[in-house]
Parts: sequence; structure tokens; C-alpha cells
Amino acid sequence: MISEAQFQKELELIISNAIREDVGDGDHSSLACIPASAQGKAKLLVKDEGIIAGVEFAKMIFHYVDKDMKVETFINDGERVKHGDIVFHVSGSSQSILKAERLVLNSMQRMSAIATKTKMFVDLLEGTKTKILDTRKTTPGIRAIEKWAVKIGGGENHRFALYDMIMLKDNHNDFAGGIPQAIAKTKQYLIDNNKDLKIIVEARNLDEVQQILDAGGVYRILLDNFDYETTKKAVAMIGNQSLTESSGNINEKTIRNYAECGVNYISSGALTHSVYNMDLSLKAI
Repeated sequence: MISEAQFQKELELIISNAIREDVGDGDHSSLACIPASAQGKAKLLVKDEGIIAGVEFAKMIFHYVDKDMKVETFINDGERVKHGDIVFHVSGSSQSILKAERLVLNSMQRMSAIATKTKMFVDLLEGTKTKILDTRKTTPGIRAIEKWAVKIGGGENHRFALYDMIMLKDNHNDFAGGIPQAIAKTKQYLIDNNKDLKIIVEARNLDEVQQILDAGGVYRILLDNFDYETTKKAVAMIGNQSLTESSGNINEKTIRNYAECGVNYISSGALTHSVYNMDLSLKAI
């Protein structure tokens, strides 16, 4: 996984690019009618229910826009909220509050939706050994905050990007000439380039599971689109030789059944690509 320093850099890039996109050469609506000296205060109002996420990111945005803005927090990331709750107050320059408003809301609405969906899946897995993983099916440019939201919701992050883990999927294996060839070439590549990256390999059937086990040295085996019975057989075959992960069209109706097959992880792109934003508002007080 990426380092904390790399992650912070990603967050800073998201904020700077979003402000560039939204503000340009100035928030002329505010500049036109609000004096630069005006001071104001606003509240983050919840008009929905679920798990709040993005509070700490909102603080980063406010301080990026104006280091003198102050945030008083009442509800923290990861806490359950309901309609009418006040998450925080922000005070400072009225122009600065308005400049930051849309980015704060856009970010928190999406992060809260992701955290809420993740928490739902986490609750469905309660009592099993299985953990929920996100994927790379994220919104381009804001992956860092979407993966942060998954963690706030109680899930775990898969690899952050293409550079921090090896993942040999069906196309890699086919283009390489087969699973044994793909794994062998990968091990040699890591040696040649002095890289220490974990290897995940996708299997489409039990024969491919055996090929992966015969090759050895694989951190996790991805059981893609397996049914329940085949998943149980694969888990028994693999034992303690590798960690196991189920994926492929798994939803809230089927996730518990896959967990009860004994897999270590279930990955779901739906955590980040199929959510409805939480309804939040920033209102002057």
C-alpha cells in the first residue's frame, strides 16, 4: 500500500485541482456582494441518514482555502447521523466559507455515501472471518478520498493503484501464455527490478486454482465469479497456502453466503461505483 506521506500528497492534489476547477480566477458571486472584511459562521446540516465521512477532509479544504478559518466539530468521521444533525460549525471570512462550500459538500456527500454502503456490507459480514475490500473502480482523480471513505465505513483498501501490488487477472494470464508463465515472469520481474510487491492471481475455475498453487509464492488467490459450492472447494484446496478473495457480482443478498464459504476477503466495486450521495447542506447561522 502507499505510504502515509503519499496519501497526504494525493489529498492535497485533489484539493488544489478541485479549487482550480471550481474557483478559477475568483468567486465573483461572493466578491461582487460580500465585503472582504465580512466574517461569518455556517453549520454542516444533515438531511439524510447513514455514516458521516469527510469531516477531516473538510477541515483540510477549509484550511487550504483560508488558514484562519476555524472548525468546531460535533460529530466525527464514522459516526451514524440522522436528519437534522449538525456535524460541525465553520467560522471565519464569509468569502472563504463560500469559496470552500461546494468542494466540502461534494466531497462529504460522496464520502458519506461510500462509508454508509461499506458499513452495511461490514454489518452483513458480522460473525464471519471475512473482510470487505474496495477495488480500483473509483472516480478518476478522487480515488484517495473514496478509499478513505471505505476505511471510515469499516472496510479495507485493496491495492491503491497499479504500482503498489501485482494483480494478475485473466487478461494478464492469457497474454502471458498461461498462469504458470505469468507467475514465473512476474517473480523474475520483481527480482530484476528489486521490488517487493505482493502477488494476487485471478482464477476462473478449480483447475486454475491448482495451477496457481503449483506455481507457489502467491499472496492471495482471487476466485472470480465462482458459485458457492465451487468457492467452498477452492477454499479447501487452498488451505493456508494463500489468502482467498471472492469477487464478481456479489451484492447485499449474496455476500453473507460467500463469506460462509470461508474466504478471507470479498471485494466489491459497488462500494465506490454504485452509491447515492448523502444529502448535506452548509447553512449560514
